Amino acid sequence: MTRTSRRALALAAVALGLAIGACGRKGPPVAPELRVPIAVADLEGVLRDGLVELAWSAPRRRVDNSRIVEPAMTRLYRTEDSGQGEPRPAMLVDDRIAGYKEIASFNVGDPTAPTAERGRFTYVDRNLTLGRRYTYVVTATDLQGRTSAPSRRLTLAIIAVPEAPLNVQAVPGEHEVQLSWQPPPRLTDGGPVETPLIYEVLRATTADGPLGVVARTEPGVTTLIDPRLENDRAYYYAIRSIRQEGAARAQGLTSARVSATPTDVTPPRPATALVALPSERAVRLSWTPSPDPDVIAYVIYRATRSGSFERVGSVLAPATTFIDRDVAAGAYRYAVTAQDSSARANESQQSNEVSVTVP
Repeated sequence: MTRTSRRALALAAVALGLAIGACGRKGPPVAPELRVPIAVADLEGVLRDGLVELAWSAPRRRVDNSRIVEPAMTRLYRTEDSGQGEPRPAMLVDDRIAGYKEIASFNVGDPTAPTAERGRFTYVDRNLTLGRRYTYVVTATDLQGRTSAPSRRLTLAIIAVPEAPLNVQAVPGEHEVQLSWQPPPRLTDGGPVETPLIYEVLRATTADGPLGVVARTEPGVTTLIDPRLENDRAYYYAIRSIRQEGAARAQGLTSARVSATPTDVTPPRPATALVALPSERAVRLSWTPSPDPDVIAYVIYRATRSGSFERVGSVLAPATTFIDRDVAAGAYRYAVTAQDSSARANESQQSNEVSVTVP
């Protein structure tokens, strides 16, 4: 190999090395503390008759805002105390929460995990002690073993919950249901209810369908109107109370369901400009229709000169004429009403009255 060839080969090697180095250059390295998952931000829980229902979501981002593509593990921790002073702080030490007990862990990608939806976890903590205070935190760990900071602490004091509200009533109206109930007489431990309770109104659209919260009252309020409902459709209701004692908050037992069907109770506007043309043994009637779009029929009434009106026939809308046949000779009065399509078949006031004499 000549000196020129060796020089050319050396230059080519340098150029290749530079090219490889340039291709691998992605910017400055990311600090390890920025690659951990963000802390769980939505840990929540509710106390129901001696147990705590907890729920939270697995984080999908890291501290540097990059996405977490691979599945992550979430761990739930708990500590308890007598309720005096501030709850124990949550500090991450060697990927664990110091002074807390791990009571559950779930893999985000585990199809058997108790999730309400993708990435959403629920856990029921049972066999808790009345009068004790429990504090919960959650952490998230990615596939590389990097663990997030602890979530905010969730602290719940275990108190007795109220029994179910009594005498729940549901009275239907037009596009609404009026609800009323009586407070529960006692707590589940037999103690009295000493402070005004908050109430949650629960509603379902089928007799055995899931109940969802549609409204919450102020403390001590035991009536509520559920508005903007669909007429002629059944709704099913139950009432649940909430006891608040200091920082402790507990959901009471749920009442039995009651049902109500809102109904259109507003009659349509009447027909107008009724006219009548008598002939032998018949009277032909015509009128201007009601302006309301839900009118389904018109009802025709007849009376003698001094008698009461009696129904003699009807026609389906949009017809606006009617022939009253086999009418004996004499003097008569006529009127027409409009009838809507509601379940109640609301009937309007009478149209103008007309008088005729049949020859």
